[in-house]
Amino acid sequence: MTGCDIKSRETAPEVVAWAENASLYEINVRQYTPEGTFEAFGRHLPRLKELGVDVLWFMPITPISEKNRKGTLGSYYAVKDYRGINPEYGTLEDFKAVVKEAHRLGFKVIIDWVANHTGWDNWLIEAHPDWYTQRDGHIVSPVEDWSDVADLNYDNREMRRYMIESMIYWVKEADIDGFRCDMAGMVPTDFWEEAREALDSVKPVFMLAEAWEPELTRKAFDACYGWDLHHLMNDLAQRKKDGTELPGYFAKVDSQYTARTIVLNFIDNHDENSWSGSVPERMGEAAPVYAVMAYTVPGMPLLYSGQEAGLNKRLPFFEKDSIDWNVRPELAGFYRQLNDLKRSCPALKAGEHGGAFRILNHDNERSVFVYERKLGDVQVIVMLNLTGEEQRSVLAEEITGSFTEYFSGATAEGLKEITLPAHGYRVWMK
Repeated sequence: MTGCDIKSRETAPEVVAWAENASLYEINVRQYTPEGTFEAFGRHLPRLKELGVDVLWFMPITPISEKNRKGTLGSYYAVKDYRGINPEYGTLEDFKAVVKEAHRLGFKVIIDWVANHTGWDNWLIEAHPDWYTQRDGHIVSPVEDWSDVADLNYDNREMRRYMIESMIYWVKEADIDGFRCDMAGMVPTDFWEEAREALDSVKPVFMLAEAWEPELTRKAFDACYGWDLHHLMNDLAQRKKDGTELPGYFAKVDSQYTARTIVLNFIDNHDENSWSGSVPERMGEAAPVYAVMAYTVPGMPLLYSGQEAGLNKRLPFFEKDSIDWNVRPELAGFYRQLNDLKRSCPALKAGEHGGAFRILNHDNERSVFVYERKLGDVQVIVMLNLTGEEQRSVLAEEITGSFTEYFSGATAEGLKEITLPAHGYRVWMK
């Protein structure tokens, strides 16, 4: 690696093939088990294999700063040492053992990377204060409310080189398969492009930006966050908006992103759970409808820790509060079906090799959303009732052929008239 002399490539990198049919699973190690350790989490790997998720995303595994810490345990995103392990979770060997076992079971593993800021007792502050943003001779936070972190200055080429070398360290040392990059839009795009090329020279990686900016996905990242769809799904579930809002969202995605871009679709993640509310709070009985949407519209679906067990509380961000795995254990079967569908159906691939997406017109578009995914002879028709009442509608065109409904096994010769129960969903396959 040549560090600061690296120039970003002229064309977009190839998306790793395993990402196209994958579902992503976010791991909050602190809250996952009463112990809150890598070793304790590792005992869940067979269950997650049975659940059918493909990629494991570990929230930050690095030590958490103590200076200006929020709450008792602090924020996972206040990094004390980019090449260290949070001792609350275990040792580097413990993490490597979990990664090795995950790989043996067929998972891919990515880790959270916090490039925008560090904690206030990160050793870099004393050793390299010029690597940080300063005003009137004082290092500052990136945002006023983020008092527990200090802003890094990406005008400094040596800091960039150190950051890239630290990312490479985890690829080489722990054999991880990529990164989910926190607040990626707050870091210059050209840095990410340099980092991606350097990482790919070691091992082809998968890169997910916690950001929506299209420019990030042109040469640096494979995937970005579908924040707009997430917020729209919440509004639909709460009846603040209706189905006529959805076509505009998908038209915007088509116009702004390249065909290779994978949009991350989700009804929950650590931020939404802790700050905006649990899935039952935000979506109530409508949650399965939007889970089906997240798995079947273009993109990659995300499951958050405990979502598959009906997580019904806000996990505090700076304190310990273990997930209750017995709230709704029957949900695991529902998500297992969705994961199997995503993995096995070529029309549902993410990115440029996925099936075409087409919204189907009908006479009840405020309350029912209907769309098609098609790749060659494989055709999937998804029907979603966005309301808590039974809905009927008639498609503007008859969809011909013999279809089987994925969840119920029901069959139909052609699709024209739609009847859906309250919060109902149908996935017809040909």
